[in-house]
Amino acid sequence: MNYIFYFLIVISIIAGAVNGKLPEVVNSILTGAELSVKVAFSLIGIMAFWLGMMKIAEKCGLVEVIARIIKPVTKRLFNEIPQDSPAAGDVAMSFSANALGLTNAATPIGIKAMEEMQKYNVDKTSASNAMCMFLAMNTAGFQLIPAAVIAVLIGIGYKNPTEIIAPTLLVTSIAFISAILLAKIFQKLWMPQKLAKTRAKEEKVEVKL
Repeated sequence: MNYIFYFLIVISIIAGAVNGKLPEVVNSILTGAELSVKVAFSLIGIMAFWLGMMKIAEKCGLVEVIARIIKPVTKRLFNEIPQDSPAAGDVAMSFSANALGLTNAATPIGIKAMEEMQKYNVDKTSASNAMCMFLAMNTAGFQLIPAAVIAVLIGIGYKNPTEIIAPTLLVTSIAFISAILLAKIFQKLWMPQKLAKTRAKEEKVEVKL
């Protein structure tokens, strides 16, 4: 990614010099740098607020309530892990953080959930169905409130930043459902091959013994 941005900056400077608009390019770079600092500072307040809300929800047991509410869904989607496992709570917390647009907060929770699910993974060399499903759901990024995007829009002075909520909800809902369906389809296609490979490995071990 650094190489891509470096390439774009160099091409912009060369194009500006060739067209005689190098001062405009330099001014745009400086203006953009100043705006990025303002946006970053505007993000601090909103991110701190929602992270604090997530911590309060965790301490007062709201996360456990959410986990119980979505338990019928997680039980079907993550049938490889026990429902009393800490992984179930981590999945609920990660889903809640993503739904509120706190992808930065969801990342460490997601890593913790993956570590817990790895304990129930039979084949330690490859991801389990539950891990693939969790990754697909997180990649889709379902969001009820895109807090980070709203903060960026506020930072750049957008007049009505909350109008992004409806289209974001629609798009992320479609992506979320599509990710779950595709994960389920690939599970059914991949499982027979995976079982065949596992049996082949077991047979090789038996032959060596």
